[in-house]
Amino acid sequence: MRKLTQDTVGTPADVLQLIDVETPEPGPGQVLVRVAAAGVNPVDAAVSAGYYPLLGEPPFTLGWDVAGAVAAVGSGVSAFGVGDEVLGFVGFPAEAGTHAEYVLVSPNEIVRRPASVEVDIAGALPLAGLTAYQALYGIADIQAGQRVLIHRAAGGVGHLAVQLAKLRGAHVVGTASEPKHAFVRGLGADEVIDYRDTDYTEVLSGLDVVFDLVSGESGPRSASVLRPGGLLIGAIGANLGLTRDEAAERGIRLEAVNVRPSAHDLADLTALVADGSVRVHLDATFRLADAAKAYEAVAGGRTTGKVVLLP
Repeated sequence: MRKLTQDTVGTPADVLQLIDVETPEPGPGQVLVRVAAAGVNPVDAAVSAGYYPLLGEPPFTLGWDVAGAVAAVGSGVSAFGVGDEVLGFVGFPAEAGTHAEYVLVSPNEIVRRPASVEVDIAGALPLAGLTAYQALYGIADIQAGQRVLIHRAAGGVGHLAVQLAKLRGAHVVGTASEPKHAFVRGLGADEVIDYRDTDYTEVLSGLDVVFDLVSGESGPRSASVLRPGGLLIGAIGANLGLTRDEAAERGIRLEAVNVRPSAHDLADLTALVADGSVRVHLDATFRLADAAKAYEAVAGGRTTGKVVLLP
């Protein structure tokens, strides 16, 4: 089998290597999946570049999203059989290595792929979808009529968050560059603000929830548009420039979504995609041999929706 690996961190074209290795055999309680599609996410690009030392020192293989067919099962696995089509968010935050032709996974972290969900869509969904789902449905428990601001509303997590919030009946405001406004409105957003020429803190106030996918020093600005008792949610690894104590002094809550594998959550999310309630937008797909281009696209932060590898 072939897999991506890197012996050092840096720019994708300089560090990513496609190598041949022995295809692993599943041990007890493991499932071997032949990878048909695997999402590339900002965390992959950040770890690869050395900005986020999640996996320690290289060598390592990145990737946590997977969609494909079960190639073999280890002893003690009864939930899946050879040939089953599955998808999952696996292994996180440890190394999973889905940017390869085959990957070993836990049967507790995968679900069956409905026939109505194309395999490239299934490979794009898990990490981004679960981040939005666990933030808005788990932490925030969004309710009908609430006013929700989603930063980077056209991105991988953001475009799914907009749709999930609308499904709960929220009034959704998104920030995005002007060329992406039609796309974000098409997802159901009630208002879209061009962050490049409009200061959202001057036009918004009294919001119930802000899902901040910007990080950096964005937190105090996001906090300023919340009502008393409102909720600011940051994404994993986000330094929002605000502590929980400082948030409490402002009269708001601050939480971070530390996304984790959950077959239960992923099954719910997949069902929403299968019935058309949520759609996953693919910005681009790349072969494994062109993975450096995929990583570069994601690292640039200008993609709309998701980027996927098709081994």
